[in-house]
Amino acid sequence: MGAYNLQVTIDADSGFCFGVVYAIDMAEDILAEDGYLYCLGDIVHNDEEVERLKAKGLRIIDHSQLNELHNEKVLIRAHGEAPETYRLAMEHNITLIDASCPVVLKLQNRIKASHDNDEQIVIFGKHGHAEVIGLQGQTNGEAMVFQDIAELDALDLPQKFTLYSQTTKSTDKFYQIKDQLLAKGFEVKANDTICRQVSNRDKDLPEFAKQFDQVVFVSGKKSSNGKVLFEVCRKHNANTHFVSSVDELHPEMFQPGQTIGIAGATSTPMWLMELVKARLESY
Repeated sequence: MGAYNLQVTIDADSGFCFGVVYAIDMAEDILAEDGYLYCLGDIVHNDEEVERLKAKGLRIIDHSQLNELHNEKVLIRAHGEAPETYRLAMEHNITLIDASCPVVLKLQNRIKASHDNDEQIVIFGKHGHAEVIGLQGQTNGEAMVFQDIAELDALDLPQKFTLYSQTTKSTDKFYQIKDQLLAKGFEVKANDTICRQVSNRDKDLPEFAKQFDQVVFVSGKKSSNGKVLFEVCRKHNANTHFVSSVDELHPEMFQPGQTIGIAGATSTPMWLMELVKARLESY
């Protein structure tokens, strides 16, 4: 097989958002000092990065395992946690290393304030997602959650409510939902709490994707943000491939001399995109 001479470019705006960088920096500092650290849930929705940190001593636990821990340090990742987690930590003398993203914390506080004001709260977010569980926790589990407009028809919505969104949802979709609810006669106060680092990527990515013959989108399969951004890429460049590791790349996906763009989610480490670039350039 001759040289493919692919022209490969990594999207400079892709890769970890500051919330994830902050959590990983915190984890690495403590790992260097203590040799191990518990983390409540996957520190980032990317298996490759999780494996890298596990090799340094990161121990991923879930809430039932947290119940059994005492006198340890536990990292709270960028997605944030419900009040219950903080209560449990106090009882078990657990030191929480809180790396909750500031954007998520601000949203938690706003939801709590709305709930304390007896507002009915509806959240546009993914069922079961760590961030959403943390948000619902601010309302004692009373907030309604939906991830799709179609679901709203089945929900018994109050006539008047405040609409919030998980921080990584699409801004356009949020405002579409708001308009549809208003059109149906609901009294909706919409609080746009979507992270601008994520929503700006929605805006910049189309320009990036259009420049290339093909796009390789690198993301963990569990990343909500990855699914959204992959669709943005594919909408503007039909030749977009979703890969989670370099093993999913094959020379026959490409033609000699093609230009290839590499992009990723807010949970995709830059080192992984660099590996993908090196693999493509080796063809």
